[in-house]
Amino acid sequence: MKALYEQVYHSLKKDIAEGKYNAGDRIPSEKELSDAYRISRITSKKALEKLVEDGIVYRQRGRGTFVSEKRGVSRQDKKQKPLFGLIVTDFDDSYSSKLISSIETSSDDQCLIILKQSFGFPEKEEKVIKELLDYGVDGLIIYPAQAEHYSSEILKMVVDQFPLVLIDRAFKGVAAASISTDNVHAAKMGMDYLFELDHQQIGILSPTRVETTTIEDRFDGIVQAYAERNVMVNRQLWCKEIKSTLPFPEATPEQDIEIIKNHLQKYPDITALFALEYKIAVLAKRAVEQAGMRVPEDVSILCFDELKNSVTDWTFTHLKQEEDKIGERAVTRLLDMVNGECSSKKEYYPARLVEGHSTCRIPFLFKIEK
Repeated sequence: MKALYEQVYHSLKKDIAEGKYNAGDRIPSEKELSDAYRISRITSKKALEKLVEDGIVYRQRGRGTFVSEKRGVSRQDKKQKPLFGLIVTDFDDSYSSKLISSIETSSDDQCLIILKQSFGFPEKEEKVIKELLDYGVDGLIIYPAQAEHYSSEILKMVVDQFPLVLIDRAFKGVAAASISTDNVHAAKMGMDYLFELDHQQIGILSPTRVETTTIEDRFDGIVQAYAERNVMVNRQLWCKEIKSTLPFPEATPEQDIEIIKNHLQKYPDITALFALEYKIAVLAKRAVEQAGMRVPEDVSILCFDELKNSVTDWTFTHLKQEEDKIGERAVTRLLDMVNGECSSKKEYYPARLVEGHSTCRIPFLFKIEK
């Protein structure tokens, strides 16, 4: 039995051949076909795309799909670039900004990109996905909202094999192509580095909502580092109450700084802090300094990512993610999908540790006093 989209394709092709739609006539839209045949929008989109590829119809963005004057001129013959949608949570964190730059650079001469923000809201993400599909994009790159469960729109695209690549997230039980950092190995590398500097009392700072595989994997890597040394994990040193760095903050930076200061006062044996996000590391540095201590002499700080600072040469020791490679690979994977390759492979890129000014070895006298 033929796939649903092929049945719709042949039905429309037959209508055009029999003169129901003549050259220049607009044929039903994705939504109209979806309603008429009781199929998903993605299925109707695939049917129209096949008609376009065969040169039977052509699309005008914002207007619709029309019967071609000269049939048999394929999309490839017209050398049209595919149009992709890129959805990120926001533009202002270091990872997103570098990722966007990489995707834009990689898309040059290969495809066109429409950039949208979800602001971390699943509802907004679904709305943007629908808008881009309605507009007729050929594929989507999505940096998913920070939510535990995937959206219904993402699931529909996976089921219908619509060209889709997820960035920095992998949904459990969903066969969607994804590209991200190997966060388990990266976090373990960070902990190993702190252990090698003789730190044993290490505080972990994370967002209050651990709803993504990214943060979950980083915690897994931390636990693995302890397990390999046969050392008991002291979860009391973990502070998972940071709220000002969420996509929609639930606290002010000053309130989070107070939380970190109180955490340091409650556990004075802490000699190092591992911030699972760069923005949290910035808050941690301010908290340490406001508590009358120095970074790194009194408390070392390690984090993921680092923003370039043109004002000072001071940098955090950090785990650098390969945004350039991840963005470039996302574009390549999507182009492959548009050309017929349907792979749900999950790919991971290693991070690398970059030493900055925020970490140091514990002085011998400091260890004796402790």
